[in-house]
Amino acid sequence: MQHANLQKGDAVFATTTIVNDGSVPGCETGEVFATPGTMGMLLNTGYVELEPDTELFLVSFRTEAGEPGPPVACLADEISAQPLA
Repeated sequence: MQHANLQKGDAVFATTTIVNDGSVPGCETGEVFATPGTMGMLLNTGYVELEPDTELFLVSFRTEAGEPGPPVACLADEISAQPLA
């Protein structure tokens, strides 16, 4: 999935359930950050150090209370620039 036009601050949407794999400090392993369709805000982009062709997207998804959640690294196929139908 191409996300070349995404910029910091853009809205993105989870395409899958995003779960803490233990790498997000201060959050429980297994905690669900987003379900398909959850809106988030793109905070930054980067690449996997050992796989420079693999782009990462740092996203803060909205919590059930509507507040911004913790920053979560997502792969390109885990987010969409368009709301899910």
